[in-house]
Amino acid sequence: MNSFASASHADSTALPVSRLRMPVEELYPRLFDAILEQRIDEDSRFTEDSLQAMFGAGRADVRRVLTQLSHEQIVVLRANHRPRVAAPDRELIRQTLHARRLAENTLVRLACQRPQPDDLNCLRTLIEREKRAVEQDRRGAAIRLSGEFHLQLARMAANVPLAHFLHSLVPLTSLAIARSRCPTRSCCAWQEHLALVEVVERGDAAKAEGLMNRHLDHLEQTLLGSDLEHCAVG
Repeated sequence: MNSFASASHADSTALPVSRLRMPVEELYPRLFDAILEQRIDEDSRFTEDSLQAMFGAGRADVRRVLTQLSHEQIVVLRANHRPRVAAPDRELIRQTLHARRLAENTLVRLACQRPQPDDLNCLRTLIEREKRAVEQDRRGAAIRLSGEFHLQLARMAANVPLAHFLHSLVPLTSLAIARSRCPTRSCCAWQEHLALVEVVERGDAAKAEGLMNRHLDHLEQTLLGSDLEHCAVG
């Protein structure tokens, strides 16, 4: 399963308790959204069985999604211990943001070389869904969809290793955003994302890199700044 790519097909709703088994492609976004909204947090004592009951999912699917979230550093899995949500410290967040800046400056320039209409339409669709999630105060979905925007932009760049590297950074950043104090309705990332798409469509690599750096500046201020003047989801 392609984490955020699969996740982008289903927005978060209230946690269901159903006799019908939830498809695995729906389980990832619902579980991740529950974590991002801190309905499941680092203090939660959850198990595979409790997640099965909570989401109406099969054991194998729960285990598969937990393994994926573990690879993304969202969930910590240890033998003979209950799963737990990760709690990234300030230094790890700082390093992750630094790595994202290095990767995304290159990726956005590459994306400007081949702005295909289908790719641009996909980005605009993600922005519209992100905007709708913000307006509906669905914080988890808004953060997750924002991350999917960055990953889709990376796929446009057609550099698989670099896009894969970014994929290892975005989920952890999403978790850090969820733990920040920034309220959903104060977040302005979808406007910044829209501005990026318009510049990428024109093929203006220098302008696109400048907008990306400003976007990441806002994100860094949100997560690391002592005075949270800017709020963003990225």
